[in-house]
Amino acid sequence: MSQDKDIPLAELRRAQPRFSGFEAGHRACLGCGEALAARLVTESAGPDVVYANATGCLEVFTTAWPESAWRVPWMHSLFANAAAIGAGMEAALKAQGRSTRVIAMGGDGGTFDIGFQALSGMLERGHNVLYVCYDNEAYMNTGIQRSSSTPHAAVTTTSPAGRERMGKRHLKKDIVSIVAAHHIPYAATASVAYPADLRKKVRRALAIDGPTFLHVHTPCPLGWGHDSALTIEIARLAVQTGLFPVIELERGGVAGVMPIREQRPVSDYLRLQNRFRHLFADDVRAREELEHLQALADHNIERYGLRPGHEADPLDTEGADTVKRGGVR
Repeated sequence: MSQDKDIPLAELRRAQPRFSGFEAGHRACLGCGEALAARLVTESAGPDVVYANATGCLEVFTTAWPESAWRVPWMHSLFANAAAIGAGMEAALKAQGRSTRVIAMGGDGGTFDIGFQALSGMLERGHNVLYVCYDNEAYMNTGIQRSSSTPHAAVTTTSPAGRERMGKRHLKKDIVSIVAAHHIPYAATASVAYPADLRKKVRRALAIDGPTFLHVHTPCPLGWGHDSALTIEIARLAVQTGLFPVIELERGGVAGVMPIREQRPVSDYLRLQNRFRHLFADDVRAREELEHLQALADHNIERYGLRPGHEADPLDTEGADTVKRGGVR
């Protein structure tokens, strides 16, 4: 004990072994935001957890047969039913009288699109499951096709930029609001750029009795077209511009936000990614799309009160209409 007292607390913490349910040696791309997010989630959740993982990048790069990067009970579900598998796990553990927690995981394709029906059912039935969505904003594993999470004006292989349109025509689906409308006790967004915030939200969600949801923004160097060393910077800029608001919702109401001390222009975020490079051409349509994306970011800030002095107004339908009138091209 006397020796421990002579060691600085910071050094003791660094020397303390940290549980990791997600090991090194996987096959993710360099700079993969999803791999970092999965590591942070498993570290925060601890060892007494079982996982259901939908088909997608995370499943593919962690379980190339006969190897696995998982040190926890882990089940590969179909693309569409990770939430249903998680619900079944929770029901079985409950019948056995066990307190082991369940985390279901999917990418944006397996959450926003293909798996949404199973997710909605799990939430509506009230299963004691944390669902984590790792959002890299497209179907990256199958060739960078657009999903309903892909941002407006982004280029993918199925939403190219050209004479007819400037990338994806439609807006990014507001999944956290849709999930919160199921009257669940807790839903939140997080970013790999802010690991302490992400860890706190995982622990909070697991401490709640009932279905919870965590939406994690995870840049993809391959699909977004950015240098792998810029993953954290780009993730941070998404938050600082207001394009990805970091919030907490309890029973559908805003319970907490990560404030933006100084808002950055959306061009700072978009310019670093090849999927938005067409917006910086000397073209009237490109300038209009940049203005539209800036309006979307400004609306997020007003809606959730992300700037000091701005109160949250989640029912600001007039502001939403203003953004919509900017036009979906």
